[in-house]
Amino acid sequence: MRPPAARAGREGTVMTSRRMPDIGAPWSIRAVLRFRRRARRTASAGFTLIELVVALAVVAVALTAIGAVAATSARGTLSLEQHLALVQTTRIVAATLPRTSDASLDGLSGDILGFRWRISLAPFVGSGIYHPPDSQWIPQTVVVRVRSPSGAIHGFETVRLVHRPQSR
Repeated sequence: MRPPAARAGREGTVMTSRRMPDIGAPWSIRAVLRFRRRARRTASAGFTLIELVVALAVVAVALTAIGAVAATSARGTLSLEQHLALVQTTRIVAATLPRTSDASLDGLSGDILGFRWRISLAPFVGSGIYHPPDSQWIPQTVVVRVRSPSGAIHGFETVRLVHRPQSR
């Protein structure tokens, strides 16, 4: 293989068409353009310090937003679990009410796993309700209130029928 043809450059410097000229020799336009393209590629290959700071700020804002959503979700889940425990305790108290028509149930209270509960009984008073005097059943209002350890209160009011006491 023969070396490329040599030609004379300015001031008597010999340049080949495939090699860069020596440092002391003037450069051809093609060589300068090649050098600038290569320099542009290497200069744009990395990030500047400002670009890195901006990217870190964007990541920090995104992580903060994700953290806020996670914290809100955790608080909501905890609140929902506490409310569910309160409702379940209220249902347990209502399901375990004695079926007797004793007036001694009025003011009955207790504690289940730190949840304080209280039962109140009262005669049912409703508008437009007829109570036949010879009926063996009497409507009674039952109010159940439960207080959680955190202080939240849940309750309900219902009506149940109790046997009329036998008169002797």
